[in-house]
Amino acid sequence: MKLIEVMPNRPNNYAFIDSQNLNLGVQSQGWVLDFKRFRVFLKDKYHVAKAFLFIGYVVGNEGLYTTLQQFGYICIFKPTLEVKINGENKTKGNVDADLVLHAMIQLVNYEKAVIVTGDGDFHCLVEYLSEQEKLAKIIVPNLHYSSLLRKFSNFIVNVQFFRVKLEKNKKRPQAGQNPSRTF
Repeated sequence: MKLIEVMPNRPNNYAFIDSQNLNLGVQSQGWVLDFKRFRVFLKDKYHVAKAFLFIGYVVGNEGLYTTLQQFGYICIFKPTLEVKINGENKTKGNVDADLVLHAMIQLVNYEKAVIVTGDGDFHCLVEYLSEQEKLAKIIVPNLHYSSLLRKFSNFIVNVQFFRVKLEKNKKRPQAGQNPSRTF
């Protein structure tokens, strides 16, 4: 007789990621996020079945977008504008409205949401999800996130705490190796 292994029911959570806020926030702390590891982290730690990555579309970055999709992200593209900020040309793509809209459209499809941003523009979304008991976590990219989110501190986790796991191009000790020992 063959035994069938039954997998316990895992939550069906979705992540909604403000890519610009995440990327710039992490870079401001002196490191680069490995988006492939981050996707695995979301799946393993927060049971994220679908990860919506909101990103400004820039012609010429198609290879990046394909790679992100191969990592398991659902990319939601926002048109970008070239604007001058302090005399410098910058590319801007405001994804806030799209992220909120998709979180609400998908509301019936997920158990809980993981919101990845430190931007206070998402306060109303976070508040609503919390009231509906649909908020799992808010992952902020650094310690300098909006004070509007502070009332949800019990949901907030800082991605900096996972830097060792999520930093791009960092060698990790192999199983059984002493990480403090150098050769």
